[in-house]
Amino acid sequence: MNSSTFVPNARALVRKLTLACAVLGCAATGALAASLSVGVATMPTNGALDIVVAKAKEQGLDVKIIEFSDWSTPNIAVSNGDLDLNYFQHLPFLEDSIQKAGYKLVPVGLGYSTTNGIYSKKIKSLGELKDGATIAIANDVINTGRALSLLQEAGQLKLKLKPDVGYRATIADIVENPKKLKIVQVDGPQISRALDDVDVAVTYPAFAKLGGLDPNTPIVLEKPNDLYALRFVARPDRAGDPRIAQFIRIYQTTPEVKQILKEYYGNVISFPWENEQAPVSAAATR
Repeated sequence: MNSSTFVPNARALVRKLTLACAVLGCAATGALAASLSVGVATMPTNGALDIVVAKAKEQGLDVKIIEFSDWSTPNIAVSNGDLDLNYFQHLPFLEDSIQKAGYKLVPVGLGYSTTNGIYSKKIKSLGELKDGATIAIANDVINTGRALSLLQEAGQLKLKLKPDVGYRATIADIVENPKKLKIVQVDGPQISRALDDVDVAVTYPAFAKLGGLDPNTPIVLEKPNDLYALRFVARPDRAGDPRIAQFIRIYQTTPEVKQILKEYYGNVISFPWENEQAPVSAAATR
């Protein structure tokens, strides 16, 4: 992305931003007020944000996009006030992060929604999956549960029956694994690299794309659920920032943004802001 900065050592960036503000007196002088800083995870669809940045500039809003290679630092940076906004996570992930780390964060807008899938570079159907095959899934709590639930729906394993098993299922909740499948947990963004080393992976279409697969051709596709729509996230005290509202409005109403996203994701993407029906709380869906 031309308008973004990629940060392999994201925590170092947060420290640098904090130090810069301390030295330059950003908070006191409002030196950062003209620019909106937005943290995102590395995704093949981040090119859509170039369009938003350009449109925002035409409207007098300067936007800086900062890419992170992990799913932790964007929340740390926004909660600490080092960034104004982030855009990379769905509601269950956000709520779990707040509960565990005490982040000061709130969802302030809807992004697109995609369905998880079971992808492979080695097999075309689950009938080809051999005993002892390896399956890569994300290692965070929420996406672990989501992956296990999809594997259960696909008939590859069985989970304990309990009220919250859903996206909160853990490896310990597996009660039947007839093929003795070996589940390998890795950082979510790294699944694209793991595709060469495992038999199958449960992941987002974006990471399947990064791994060299067609995101529209999973072996099994999850049922659509706007609970997993991406959210724009800010601190509570910045939720009413007109710059944030302007940025989100441009993102949601620019036809070129949807065009780029559809070119990448085809039939595995939806735009829940169009119907305003996405859940406002993950707890309400359990």
